[in-house]
Amino acid sequence: MSRFRRLLRNQTRVDFPTLWKTTLKVSAALMLISIVALLVRGVNLGIEFEGGTVWEAKAPDVSTAEVRDALRGVDQADAKIQFVGGDVLRVRAELDATDATSVAGVSAALAALTGQSVNDINFNSISASWGDEITNKAIRALIVFFIVVAIYITLRLEWRMAVAALVAVAHDIVITVGIYALFQFDVTPATVIAFLTIMGYSLYDTLVVFDKNRDYQRRSALVGRATYTRIMNTALNMVLLRSVNTTITSVLPVLSMLVVGALILGAVTLAEFAVALLIGLLVGTYSSLFVAAPAASWLKERQPEFTELRDRLAARAQSRGTSVHEVEDAAVGPATSRPASSRPATGSATTPRRPAPTGTAIPPRPRKRKRR
Repeated sequence: MSRFRRLLRNQTRVDFPTLWKTTLKVSAALMLISIVALLVRGVNLGIEFEGGTVWEAKAPDVSTAEVRDALRGVDQADAKIQFVGGDVLRVRAELDATDATSVAGVSAALAALTGQSVNDINFNSISASWGDEITNKAIRALIVFFIVVAIYITLRLEWRMAVAALVAVAHDIVITVGIYALFQFDVTPATVIAFLTIMGYSLYDTLVVFDKNRDYQRRSALVGRATYTRIMNTALNMVLLRSVNTTITSVLPVLSMLVVGALILGAVTLAEFAVALLIGLLVGTYSSLFVAAPAASWLKERQPEFTELRDRLAARAQSRGTSVHEVEDAAVGPATSRPASSRPATGSATTPRRPAPTGTAIPPRPRKRKRR
């Protein structure tokens, strides 16, 4: 059976602990690149956070050099020039809204360059104090979010899983923000909303994995005969199809917003929201399987009962001249096989079929012989 058909039938045989050795190195490399990008290039904060004035106008046949020359005549040659949505020109300058003469001069220069009237040039001005207030509130909301999530997961599951889940969320945020810093995407309020959505999605997918693992650990025959990493591997194979389906159904609407809304219709706000959301959804699915799960397994394996179990399995493997994995396979079956609870009750090679009944299901009761 092909891997795709096994995935569709929820019969995957992925050895996740082996993949973790590679994926954790990939995650470390991505986080290092993101941190370097944040330190070297920084985050391109939007006007809502830094303050200033932004002008937007339709300019399909205008180059950046022409815009720079036009702004030089009004002493704004150092303004930030950007084309978004294909042909929408965005100019951002550190001008206060009270400086009406300078604002009107920039609007007139852009109108003359694009061949439009001054009324067709859209501009928005925000003070720096308002941007600082928004930034501080966003930071406080993020801190409160982490505290509440940590408390909930600790009460619902345990503190080790709470730590692993927060590590995965931090991994997602660092990589997503690092990509924004690397490519100098604008960070706007829509981007912040997307970041919060990313954290919620990443936690949802992680909690599905942890809850399945806990439920399987309570009822599985692996308990006491296999390590926690082995139990986590089995649980991940059981929820892999659900994670893939959830990701696909979440990514398709985001791609629609990005392609149809941003690229075709030119909705800039949708692009700012959809790009962050698309990156976060993909990274969030990855982290739930390859960051949160190994982190939780690493913490759980250091509990006394699991440490004692691993030592006992290691001693048994040493006496037999084999590995711990082979000892586990001898006790509960191969690591990549389906759990016994999910195998079909009939029709398999190990479960014989009951013979089909013939005649009536219950034979007639014999009649009693009368005494003479």
